[in-house]
Amino acid sequence: MAKTSKTIGIVAFQGGVIEHKKIVQELGHRVIEVREPKDLSSCEAFIIPGGESTTIGFFIEQTGIGKELIKRAAAGTPIIGTCAGAIVLAKNINSNIIPPHLGLLDITIRRNAYGQQIDSFYADLQIPSLKINNLHAAFIRAPIIEKTGTEVKILARHGKEIVLVQQGKILAATFHAELRADPRLHEYFISLI
Repeated sequence: MAKTSKTIGIVAFQGGVIEHKKIVQELGHRVIEVREPKDLSSCEAFIIPGGESTTIGFFIEQTGIGKELIKRAAAGTPIIGTCAGAIVLAKNINSNIIPPHLGLLDITIRRNAYGQQIDSFYADLQIPSLKINNLHAAFIRAPIIEKTGTEVKILARHGKEIVLVQQGKILAATFHAELRADPRLHEYFISLI
């Protein structure tokens, strides 16, 4: 039986849009680059990519996309945020500068927790509950999830740090899987539709 193609919206103001788009398309799905509220209407799930959380948060707020994403999340539409996207999804942000954010995920996240660009690194992650071994992840000026609410499931850690969580159909990864073209996290995310 052939799989059914889905339509995935990628919030496309800044960040790793092209890399996410390539993976989603290689998995056989359609992509819409979301820049205004009307772009959300035919999407079945959304990706908020890594990049700069203040910039992404500002555009989501100014365009009205944020309000629409909150409505869609309440209706059960899957959303994933990677790196800066995880910050945009968070309820609480531990930072001197608090960017506009959606508050959809009951986590406290700290921006740039590992340090500056020079402190970036790669790691292979184990995600036992998803039966994913050695997920290739890039941590670039990455945040750390410091605290999770009771409804949040921790899916992966790097050392002691929480790096991947899920609450309902909302996922947050503090890393980039798309930069190393590893499709397995995207496959799981799309399976939530």
